[in-house]
Amino acid sequence: QEDLEALIAEFQSLDAKKTQVIESSCPPPSPRLNCSFCAHPERDELILFGGEYFNGQKTFLYNELYIYNIRKNSWAKLDIPNPPPRRCAHQAAVVPTAGGQLWIFGGEFASPNGEQFYHYKDLWVLHLATKTWEQIKAPGGPSGRSGHRMVACKRQLIIFGGFHESARDFIYYNDVYTFNLDSFTWSKLAPAGMGPAPRSGCQMTPTPEGNIIIYGGYSKQRIKKDVDKGTLHTDMFLLKAEGTGKEEDRWSWSRLSPSGVKPSPRSGFAVAAAPNNRCLLFGGVQDEEEEESIEGDFFNDIYFYDIGKNRWFPAQLKGPKAERRKRRRGRQAEAEAAGGEELQLPPPQGPLEIVKEVVAEDGTVMTIKQMIPGAAGDKSGSEEEEEEEEEEGGALGQPVEPCPRSSAMVAVKHGVLYVYGGMFEVGDRQVTLSDLHSIDLHRMDQWKVLLEMDPKTQEWLEESESDEEEDDDVEGAEGGEEEDEESSEEDSEDEEGEQQHPAVQPGEAQAQYLARTEQYWLGLARSHMGPEAKDKKVLKVAHAMAKTFYEDPI
Repeated sequence: QEDLEALIAEFQSLDAKKTQVIESSCPPPSPRLNCSFCAHPERDELILFGGEYFNGQKTFLYNELYIYNIRKNSWAKLDIPNPPPRRCAHQAAVVPTAGGQLWIFGGEFASPNGEQFYHYKDLWVLHLATKTWEQIKAPGGPSGRSGHRMVACKRQLIIFGGFHESARDFIYYNDVYTFNLDSFTWSKLAPAGMGPAPRSGCQMTPTPEGNIIIYGGYSKQRIKKDVDKGTLHTDMFLLKAEGTGKEEDRWSWSRLSPSGVKPSPRSGFAVAAAPNNRCLLFGGVQDEEEEESIEGDFFNDIYFYDIGKNRWFPAQLKGPKAERRKRRRGRQAEAEAAGGEELQLPPPQGPLEIVKEVVAEDGTVMTIKQMIPGAAGDKSGSEEEEEEEEEEGGALGQPVEPCPRSSAMVAVKHGVLYVYGGMFEVGDRQVTLSDLHSIDLHRMDQWKVLLEMDPKTQEWLEESESDEEEDDDVEGAEGGEEEDEESSEEDSEDEEGEQQHPAVQPGEAQAQYLARTEQYWLGLARSHMGPEAKDKKVLKVAHAMAKTFYEDPI
């Protein structure tokens, strides 16, 4: 603990050397998890702060601040003096006060080997108009934690749950705190009634009336020495304020029994407020432990919860308007050609489940489930429709939605959902994503790819290599400094022979292009798995990578 505090203090002293605000255009952020991703309350911008990256050996922590410009589809890095220390698994909430404020509470700092944790209990505000950070020091707040949830509701920040983990033990919370944004004071609530069990990573949604909805989450219990049992929670609660949203209000818990189709049990899902008095849930993972393998079912589906009707339902993609018109016209023409006889249409297609099995070099089987929602109506196989789909951005009818993942970062602006990054696993390997997708929640017609994943940003070092390298690059590993990370990425690119994802050459036959594409992915898989890996397993991983990142038909 003392070592981690000293390390945090060292990084803060480096940050203190920054004396001016510098905003600069930059490439997209490097892959990272458990950062915060919020919509600017007044501008067409999304704000990304903090996060972590694990490369198989070491954990990198960040306190960088990035701004995504929605209209320009571009990124900028914002360096502001005296920022919060590096962290991940914190919570952030925006309020429109004084040109916009971004509030941040808690989170954790991890040692390079990922075995020690420091949990923050500090509260910060970023004044978006003046581009200044300010730490708010007020007594009586929550204990240090990460994995908690925080929302802004009627001039209050409300915090629920989370966990604290040390080298020897862990504890999960179900307490509730409020922070008054006018008096800058903390209050611990003592709601009446039976509330949720302790948990982290749940859904927390404010209602227009000033109440709070809690759904799902994850917790674990120690059942015997060195054996922990995890629990995926699927219950739902309402935290109701008996008053007008003031500190002296009485609060009470009650259990909700929603109707409709609830999400399947999962952890690592992302949540956001949606139009029409709804909230949404995206993605996640359900781990199933077998005797010789761990199967993770990753999701990329969307579920809506209608707050007024207390009802869950899965989202259905409708498809582009031009495509739907084409189908209708095609059906009318077929009916006329048949002499006016009524044309029997096939029933609407339900969701299509695609199961991808990936075998890592150690024999671990990883199953990735992808749910493709059924389109509104049947699909025609005409050449004209294929051309139309190509013009609309689809690759010969292939879906462009985000691949299945957990721990994605989501934000909603002007009724559009933005999904950034996340992760999935292949055997004991963790793939950290940095792609960006969007979908209009009013139209629900199709996903748009704003930023594709660059597989060359993926670095994975085997644990067996760590002993040899641990002493060589301790500072870079602990600090996660951008220069060190960039050099490691450059090294990995050199090992790969500076390969570029192949593009179709003029006049090139499809067979030749596919052959070059396969060689690219095989080379990339081989560089990650090492020369000792068997060709058959390298081929399977290459196919999985191609499918995940580019839908390449190799």
